[in-house]
Amino acid sequence: MPVHIRPRSLPQLLAGALLFVGALLFALGAGACAQPGVEKSAAPGEATVTKVTDGDTIRVDIAGRDESVRLIGIDTPETHGQGGLRECYGSEASARTAALLPIGSKVRLVRDAEPRDRYGRLLAYVYRASDDLFVNVTLAREGYAAVLTIPPNVSHSDAFVSAAARARDEHRGLWGRCGGADTPLG
Repeated sequence: MPVHIRPRSLPQLLAGALLFVGALLFALGAGACAQPGVEKSAAPGEATVTKVTDGDTIRVDIAGRDESVRLIGIDTPETHGQGGLRECYGSEASARTAALLPIGSKVRLVRDAEPRDRYGRLLAYVYRASDDLFVNVTLAREGYAAVLTIPPNVSHSDAFVSAAARARDEHRGLWGRCGGADTPLG
């Protein structure tokens, strides 16, 4: 016996297409924070600080997985860069990040357009869970970091530019001691 397929009306086709696209977007959004082999028990973006590498890079535990996290939008002076590069105010920036995020601190990581940098580090805006302090912008505002905007990760670039400009104008941190960013030591 032949099977007859009843043609769908345009509104039915559109409704079906919208449902499919909605389900696809939901699935992609739900998986944006998910990582292979990681338990789903932690809230999206929730992590615990395990180490401060330098002023703009930390290590975290995300549901049992160790990850390096590069703070988006800022650049702190190097403490151990390529070829042993050390820059003015690098030690102070690392110490400030460690004071803001002591080992064991709970943080919320918020991603932008790109999830990782070319070194495999997670790219994130970091918020201290205890008081929702936006660590990236705090480091810029206090003079421990310059602005580093790398499109397409630009969600908070205006806040970073404003915070760093004020720190520079008030000669805070590296702006007062070093005369600006990227100043080699000795």
